[in-house]
Amino acid sequence: MKLEIIRFSENSRQTLSKFIVFDDYNCELAQGFMLELPDNNNERRISRINEGEYDCIKRNSKKYDNHFHVLNVVDRSYILIHKGNYNRDTKGCILPGSGLIDIDGDGLLDVVSSVPTMKMLNRILPNKFKLVIKNQIL
Repeated sequence: MKLEIIRFSENSRQTLSKFIVFDDYNCELAQGFMLELPDNNNERRISRINEGEYDCIKRNSKKYDNHFHVLNVVDRSYILIHKGNYNRDTKGCILPGSGLIDIDGDGLLDVVSSVPTMKMLNRILPNKFKLVIKNQIL
């Protein structure tokens, strides 16, 4: 199985992406959106991770409940895919949701329905899977 993230928009405060989950036969199982920090040269706590292919595993913690750990990120550690709605909810991790709306009126799009989206991803993704991140920002 594969989770593909296609980045399509960024500004000085965040990056927006579409995600698609593919099964082993490359059939689409689910889709939604992701929110990350902007590209700040892969710097810890202020930047998204680089485009590329990564292994992911399921993980659980008190803070994020069931989530995913992105492994082998160069010069970074504990990059997670976890619940959250706003760019202030991440220090370099990836936040999933079902749509994009400016929830808090700050002029930035936020991901919505992050908790149900995480539950859906946990239900359909196996314990270990591939994450592919592509930059298609215009």
